[in-house]
Amino acid sequence: MKKRTLLTAAVTAGVAAVVATTVVVASTTGNSDAQAATHNNMVAGTIWVANEDGASLTAIDAATNTVATTLTGIDSPHNVQATQGGSSIWAVSGTTAMAVEIDSETNEVHGAVSTGAMPAHVIVTPDETRTYTTNNADNTVSAVDIATMTTIATIPVGAGPHGLRPSPDGATIYVANIKGTTVSVIDTATNTQVDEIEVGKSPAQVAFSPDGEFAYASLNGENAVAKIDTTTRQLVATIPVGDGPIQTFVSPDNKYLLVANQGTEDQPSRTVSIIDTTTFSVVRTVETGAGAHGVTIDPTSRHAYITNTFDDTVSVLDLKTLKVVASIPVGSMPNGITFSTQAAGIAPTVELDLNMDGADGAGMGH
Repeated sequence: MKKRTLLTAAVTAGVAAVVATTVVVASTTGNSDAQAATHNNMVAGTIWVANEDGASLTAIDAATNTVATTLTGIDSPHNVQATQGGSSIWAVSGTTAMAVEIDSETNEVHGAVSTGAMPAHVIVTPDETRTYTTNNADNTVSAVDIATMTTIATIPVGAGPHGLRPSPDGATIYVANIKGTTVSVIDTATNTQVDEIEVGKSPAQVAFSPDGEFAYASLNGENAVAKIDTTTRQLVATIPVGDGPIQTFVSPDNKYLLVANQGTEDQPSRTVSIIDTTTFSVVRTVETGAGAHGVTIDPTSRHAYITNTFDDTVSVLDLKTLKVVASIPVGSMPNGITFSTQAAGIAPTVELDLNMDGADGAGMGH
């Protein structure tokens, strides 16, 4: 394992997620475009954002919706993922073809490991023993043992693997193959593809219901979302959403499935489709910002957070009122987003030292 250090001091120690009473929701202090609202039940924690063109990660304090710190020096980060316990975050670097683990409390880099060409997304298993990274240009998924920071398997999957997520029990990984029409199913016991499910054109990302009974896939090429029965591994329904759907996320209370509709840079969409999981129907379409891309939801199911790729902002969506209550400026071309239960510390910009011999690659273009 190649250990890395930071060039600046560690940030203040955080605490586990807790519910606050009343807070002002606002953008970064002093920003003239700030939108603010006051309401109850904010959750402490950190929203981490991967700024692909900004070569940085932004950490947003969830209790105040203000930027706590920015980590720089990671090239083309397309995706970022917090561990279930919140102790660390992982990010991929497209241009250097690596995955990086960062301590979410101290911002110390635990290590980095090479991936395949053009890594898109990284996820961590529920038991926090392994990561899986989609290698978009190689049509493979890399499995990494976290303890040793070594690749233990390279798994062939479908065409252009992009988004992926583990089932709640960690037994399988579902992979959206954006250059094809399938979702691959990986058995984590054997690290092999055990099924490939036909879902529709250009699936971009998947999401699981909290009970693991269903998986959902955004169909970027059809402006739709597919519903998969995980027992039979069969497509059971498809519904239309907005233009160019990318990321999907199910609220922890299993009430809503959110789908971010990005569109294209020339014709950006700026909406999130909110789907009732019981009826599998769109109950609201909410405007966020240009190029809505990444989605995550806090553990209490109160707020969703959406990256707006072409606006360089993150929208905060109140899931009680189904209204956007804040817009937070972040880095250039924000893509992946994740919620960590580790509260953010306040610190100046932190520069990561990530010099390692990684394979050359290209950043994601979605």
